[in-house]
Amino acid sequence: MSFPALHIDTEGSQGQDIVLLHGWGVNNQVFSPLKNALQQYRVHYVDLPGFGLSPNIDGDITQWAQALAEQLPQQAIWIGWSLGGLIASQVAINNPESVAALVTIASSPCFMARETNNLTPAWFGIQPQVLAQFSSQLSHDLARTVERFLAIQAMGSDNPKSDILHIKNLVLNKPLPTQQALSQGLDMLAQVDLRATIPQIEQPWLRIWGKLDSLVPRKIITALPNSDNIEDVVVHKASHAPFISHPDAFLGHLLPWLTKYS
Repeated sequence: MSFPALHIDTEGSQGQDIVLLHGWGVNNQVFSPLKNALQQYRVHYVDLPGFGLSPNIDGDITQWAQALAEQLPQQAIWIGWSLGGLIASQVAINNPESVAALVTIASSPCFMARETNNLTPAWFGIQPQVLAQFSSQLSHDLARTVERFLAIQAMGSDNPKSDILHIKNLVLNKPLPTQQALSQGLDMLAQVDLRATIPQIEQPWLRIWGKLDSLVPRKIITALPNSDNIEDVVVHKASHAPFISHPDAFLGHLLPWLTKYS
């Protein structure tokens, strides 16, 4: 299957390849605050399918992961925030040759909360009715739906209004995401559950969490697999976007880890 070319801004001509994947509703400009800190690397700032300047790609997370793996260098360090972390994890599972190491930021292998049943305990995450509401609102007012989701991401932060404004100012110089892409992304947040397959990830893996995150509660850490290749760090006072709200603390964890594995 051939995929349309995604929009990827590559900065730096030498050093370890790093791939950055953004979250739902935004584009690669959300990572602009990290550019100076990552100058020593060759960084690929990706617009996910249908976001920013990238065209739509039909299908589900499997097709998106395959398109990304085909269009980006092998043996890169993949860094994914929120939905981007879910997609980066899927790439690590399906295309391990693409991923030398993995960083997930405020990301879960299963974003939607699940109730207890005979086989599995309860799982903490976004309430199903919240995602259903966003889904139904998409066709009425796309811009407002995105704005409401950004507001939820800042809940719990020290300065939620300034965090939301900061994210909006970064990403609004690109077109709004397409309705198709937003709908596909919501489907991934609602339906994808990688809990059974993430133990296949053997690469070095840094998981960064916001202590006050309301979308991806840090209490899931104890329910996730833990092994010698995995390191968990919690950014105190941060919510769902620690690299926006607390960049110094965030980079204090990320940069030494990158040095170790690049």
